[in-house]
Amino acid sequence: MAVKMKAAVMRGLDNMVIKEVDRPSAHPGNVVVALEYVGICGSDVHYYHSGKCGSYEVNLAEDFMLGHECAGTVCEVGEGVSSLKVGDRVCLEPGITCGKCEFCKAGKYNLCPDVVFLATPPVQGCNEEYIEFPENMCFKLPDNVSTKEGALIEPLSVGFHAANQGDVQVGDTVAILGAGTIGLVTLLSCKAHGAGKIIVADLVDAKLKKALELGADVVINSGSADPIAEIMKATGGKGADRVFETAGSPVTIAQTPFAVKRGGTIVLVGIAAVEEINYNFAQIMDKEATVKSVFRYRNIYPKAIAAVAKGAIDVSGIVTHEFDLDHIQEAYQEAVHNKTDLIKAVIRIR
Repeated sequence: MAVKMKAAVMRGLDNMVIKEVDRPSAHPGNVVVALEYVGICGSDVHYYHSGKCGSYEVNLAEDFMLGHECAGTVCEVGEGVSSLKVGDRVCLEPGITCGKCEFCKAGKYNLCPDVVFLATPPVQGCNEEYIEFPENMCFKLPDNVSTKEGALIEPLSVGFHAANQGDVQVGDTVAILGAGTIGLVTLLSCKAHGAGKIIVADLVDAKLKKALELGADVVINSGSADPIAEIMKATGGKGADRVFETAGSPVTIAQTPFAVKRGGTIVLVGIAAVEEINYNFAQIMDKEATVKSVFRYRNIYPKAIAAVAKGAIDVSGIVTHEFDLDHIQEAYQEAVHNKTDLIKAVIRIR
């Protein structure tokens, strides 16, 4: 008889239920991880509340498990596993790629068209007690990095990749439009890359307060002040060397050409809606600005873990709410409806 474990699944919109499912065992090349923390991502909230995120859509006729930011302790190893042992604490990079396509071979595996990514429909997520996963996508955590921090390595990697895409240099002036989780991890990553001045704009004062706590130099409430005017004021009329759009809003995306310095770089990080967005390319052409985009991350986990271990990045500071697995429905409801002081919520599995 199969051993059972608890798992949380969405059953229709805005409805999370706990049920028993079969506990996995380790096949060759894989390990089983006893999960301890799973983060709630903005994409999870979109799936939970509206059934879709970007071009991906949940089949609401079936139970669907959310969650892709996770960490825990290895409790079983499969045949052939050599780099991990029972008792190792790990975080999981949630995308399993083919390793054979042109993108994987070029090192840009985040663009693999055949990726199997946790909680991206139809692939089930990890809001569960145990998960089987490939050895090579599990990364050991140093003794001074907790599994809660380990679960935050995934969103941190997005910010880290964004800073890399923007080629942030020591002393650069950075403007970040959006102070949600991705905006804050982008802030932390730009700070670790040596940014000289960091400007953050958002509509929510609590998020701006958190940005200041994490190292922002200037914060702007876009609801009460013109963010472009304020960015120009903070940069002596020049604009920012690097502008990061992290909200995925048509409004903030459209602001980026006006916020960037001549010869500067814009990085689009937030997940934009699928409809077309008006964009002022005359500004881009006049400034000879570079526009880049971010899709997840690649080759980042070891660097992000090292940055946290060395104290260069305090990623735990982004967490504002914590719930246990039995209260995951309340957690997701809070994530949907609390737009004032919830920035990052995590689920404690055990």
